[in-house]
Amino acid sequence: MQNGRFKVNGSTKGEFRQASVMLQLPLLVTAQVDLVLLLVSAFAFWTRLGHLSYPNAVVFDEVYYGQFVSLYMRRVFFVDDSGPPLGHMILALGAYLGGFDGNFAWNRIGAEYPSSVSVYSLRLLPALCGALCVPLVYLLTLELRFSHVSALSAALLLLLDNSFIVQSRFMLLESVLIFFMLLAFFSYLHFHNSTSSPWSKYGWLLLSGTSCAAAVGVKYMGLFSYVLLLGMASLHMWTLIGERSVSHLNVFVHCVCRVVCLVVVPVLLYVFWFYVHLSLLNRSGPHDQLMSSAFQASLQGGLSRITQGQPLDVAYGSQVTLRSSAAQPIPCWLHSHKANYPIRYENGRGSSHQQQVTCYPFKDVNNWWIIKDPSKQQLVVSSPPRPVRHGDFIQLVHGMTSRLLNSHDVAAPMTPHAQEVSGYIDFNVSMLAQDLWKVEVSNRESDSEVWKTILSEVRLVHVNTSAALKLSGTSLPDWGFHQLEVVAEKLFKAHSSSLRWTVEEHRFGTSEQQREREAELHSPTQIDVDRKISFWAKFLELQWKMLTVKQENTEHKYSSAPLEWITMETNIAYWLHPNNNAQIHLIGNPVSWGLANLCLLSYQLLAAVYVLRRRRGLKDLPDGVWHQFVCLGCVCVGGWLVNFVPFLLMEKTLFLYHYLPAHCYLYLLSPALLEHAHTHLLRRETHQRALRMFIFAGLFSVFLAYRNFCPLTYGNPVLSDNELQVLKWRDTWDILYRRR
Repeated sequence: MQNGRFKVNGSTKGEFRQASVMLQLPLLVTAQVDLVLLLVSAFAFWTRLGHLSYPNAVVFDEVYYGQFVSLYMRRVFFVDDSGPPLGHMILALGAYLGGFDGNFAWNRIGAEYPSSVSVYSLRLLPALCGALCVPLVYLLTLELRFSHVSALSAALLLLLDNSFIVQSRFMLLESVLIFFMLLAFFSYLHFHNSTSSPWSKYGWLLLSGTSCAAAVGVKYMGLFSYVLLLGMASLHMWTLIGERSVSHLNVFVHCVCRVVCLVVVPVLLYVFWFYVHLSLLNRSGPHDQLMSSAFQASLQGGLSRITQGQPLDVAYGSQVTLRSSAAQPIPCWLHSHKANYPIRYENGRGSSHQQQVTCYPFKDVNNWWIIKDPSKQQLVVSSPPRPVRHGDFIQLVHGMTSRLLNSHDVAAPMTPHAQEVSGYIDFNVSMLAQDLWKVEVSNRESDSEVWKTILSEVRLVHVNTSAALKLSGTSLPDWGFHQLEVVAEKLFKAHSSSLRWTVEEHRFGTSEQQREREAELHSPTQIDVDRKISFWAKFLELQWKMLTVKQENTEHKYSSAPLEWITMETNIAYWLHPNNNAQIHLIGNPVSWGLANLCLLSYQLLAAVYVLRRRRGLKDLPDGVWHQFVCLGCVCVGGWLVNFVPFLLMEKTLFLYHYLPAHCYLYLLSPALLEHAHTHLLRRETHQRALRMFIFAGLFSVFLAYRNFCPLTYGNPVLSDNELQVLKWRDTWDILYRRR
């Protein structure tokens, strides 16, 4: 240092200047902010999240979803056939964040929430999803390569639709489903249109696949949008394969990445939702009986409490209950009682008049049977126990009546083509006992497989006739106490699920005397054995039950047919104040619904004209505009079709809110189609000006209709009877008011 200053040599100065150039001091950050997007997003949050705790009462289907939320809070297992578990878990997450403990009886619409329940948190996540749908519609319109004006118009149509607001503000799932559907299409189109680095692009593709998995995980209806997106991706991939400028390696990489992001990841995530679901719900609940014995035994309490410590291997002398593995909503167990088949049935056909054998859908002491060795008389387990194996011949002795399970060439009472199954009684009429049964373990790993409690599914084949013990599923008349019929049927005729039986409860018999044995059946002995079932077995069984076990289809006051949704001939009363006219209804914005339907019809007609003219060699549009028009139809019209047409084929109770996922695609279509007409169909300035005035007038009318129906959207302010009657724009609407 010289004269109080640092001395810097030449090389150091050069390095300093080079570093300054690299840093480009001062450092500046520039960003582009779409103020219109921020504005519509702010309004979306205001309309969806404002006064979310009102009303402080159970609203319509909150009574349905709330029950599942309470079961999640208590970790109690349940089965819901309406969809996979992700939607329920999202609702339960909101309840968890609000400190809900699950102690609330969701028993009626209109029940007041206690002060201990955070109503805001219960409804928060669906409301957030509903609010985010508005900016997503804006961004998705831009990805379809239409203007910001069209994007704003689409966002306003969704923003001002009263039905979407109502559905978003309560603990319901449609807004969550729509959010993931829109996010999936936006992410995919952003990936497809992006010119940025591959890693950034494939991040959007991964987000698209994740959103697809979430949509399917919320409701099975999301599967149709997922299939539509896969179809678009396949077409784009097919086009890429045909581009000679792209190398073989790049084409292969593109294919692999698309398959991984859009197929493998969604499948893995779908399984993951069930893994979390089954991990959380590990306690016995009201839906246990829908599941197999092995599944029930894996849950805490319930059957696991009853079967805890049961012997694992079925042995000669074991006392067992045999549950049918048939896919029935209500389980039943092989059963007999001190009542005989009638000598003659109502149609005059005779029977063996032997002891009835049925399948009984309740726990009962008459469900117990004893596994007997045909070569020995003893009915107790030897020491050490001798296990029963696949292929062994056994006799089944009814525990309470000591009758042997029997079958013979006598027609069953309700299923004449099958054999009667009975408890054998020797009437000295030359009808010999035919009570030998062969054990066939259906899910065995080897031919020497031991018959296991709960885990093994067995077929019991009648030795004399080669017919298998089967649950026919037919209810017996009064003489059979309306219990379910059990028959023996030839193997080649019988359905596999109705042939299989599972040992559910199991004890080692120790008493030879009938009186002592009856007492023993009420006081079982136990031996500690650990028993588990794999996640994959539980996943597959639960998946099958959700797809096959349907709840009873009942009529509802506000149920409707799909064709009524398009013209909004129906509404749903969600909530009514107990003391005044304050009420909330699911009613769409009539103006925007009418415009959307008009644009849907117009697009289809215009597309038909374009296709016919192009077939004749007349190209009205440049290739780029034509591809944009086709893409608009694939996403919007295709999205409407796949989310609406399936309901025409369903035999279930349907409501207006089922139409909302389909209808949101029409709000994407309408402004884009009008922009297309303005740019490519109308040549004269006067016509274009007239269209712009029509669009402005339409949006203003949408706003007026929104304001008009706000009292029925938010339940506030309270209207008089006359004011409510004015809002009844259609005679089919059920607007409620009190007559004085």
